[in-house]
Amino acid sequence: MTQLKGLFTALITPFTAHGVDEKAFQSLVEWQVAQGVQGIVPCGTTGESPTLTHNEHMRVVELAVEAAAGRITVMAGTGSNATAEAVEFTQQAKKAGADAVLVVAPYYNKPTAEGQYQHFKAVQDAAEIPNIIYNIPGRSVINITDETLARLAKLPNVAGIKDATGDLARVSTLRQLVDEDFVLLSGEDMTTVGFNAQGGHGCISVTSNVAPALCAEIQKHCMDGNYGDALSLHDRLVPLHQAMFAETNPIVVKYAASLMGLCDAQVRLPLTAPSDEAAQRVKAVMQSLKLI
Repeated sequence: MTQLKGLFTALITPFTAHGVDEKAFQSLVEWQVAQGVQGIVPCGTTGESPTLTHNEHMRVVELAVEAAAGRITVMAGTGSNATAEAVEFTQQAKKAGADAVLVVAPYYNKPTAEGQYQHFKAVQDAAEIPNIIYNIPGRSVINITDETLARLAKLPNVAGIKDATGDLARVSTLRQLVDEDFVLLSGEDMTTVGFNAQGGHGCISVTSNVAPALCAEIQKHCMDGNYGDALSLHDRLVPLHQAMFAETNPIVVKYAASLMGLCDAQVRLPLTAPSDEAAQRVKAVMQSLKLI
C-alpha cells in the first residue's frame, strides 16, 4: 500500500534492557492501524534512529512491514549523513517491503546545495521506491531551499517532502515550483492545519503516537475541506503538542506512551528520562484529554 497523504505516525521504538522490544513495537503498529492512521514511519527521529544499530534499524523496518501487513503505508526512515549508508538503508527497506522511504537531510556535514542534490539523487537512484525528503534544519543544520527541492522534484523517485521548518510560507512558495502531484507533508504537529490549508497533504506526527484517532480526524477534516472542524479539534490538542516538545523528542512522547501502557519509557543515551516537570505536565494534559 502506498498512500502518501493524510496522517503518518513518526513511530517510537520501544526498548528493553536487551534491545528493541519487538512485541511492544508490533503491538504499537497494530494499534495505529486500528486507530485509523494512513501510515507509519519507523526509524525516524522519533524512532531514535541515530542510536539504533544497523541490524536493529533494518529489523525495525521488517517488523513494521510485517505488522502493517499491507493495511497502511510503511514509510521507512533511511537517511544518514553518509550517502553510502543512506543508499544501503534504502535498498534494504525496499527489499523488506517498505512502501516508501523518508530521507533526512545530511546532518553535521553541512553540504552545499549541489552536495544536497547529489546526495538525494544517489539515494533515489538506488531503488525503485518513493522518496520523501525530510527537511529539518533544527537538527540537520542545513535548510534545503525551494530551488533545490524543485530540482529534486524532477527526479523520478522523489515523491515529496516532509517539512519541519515550521515556516508556513514555504508551502505556498514551493507549490509555485513543483508539480501538483508532489506531496507536501508537515513535520510539525502545531502547524498542520495551516499547512494543509495552504495546499499541504498531511502530517508526519509525533503526537499521534498517543492520540492517533484525534490526529487522524484532523487530517480527515482537512482533506474534506472542513477547516473549521479541523481547527476546533486542533485547538484541543495544542496543549498536548506543546507538552510533547517540552524536552527533546522523543523523551516526552515515550513517557506519555508508557502512561498508556503501550511500552516502556526507556530512551537511549545521550537522551535521558524526562524531568519531573515535563512528566507532570504531559500527564496532566493527557488526563484532561481522557487519554489516560
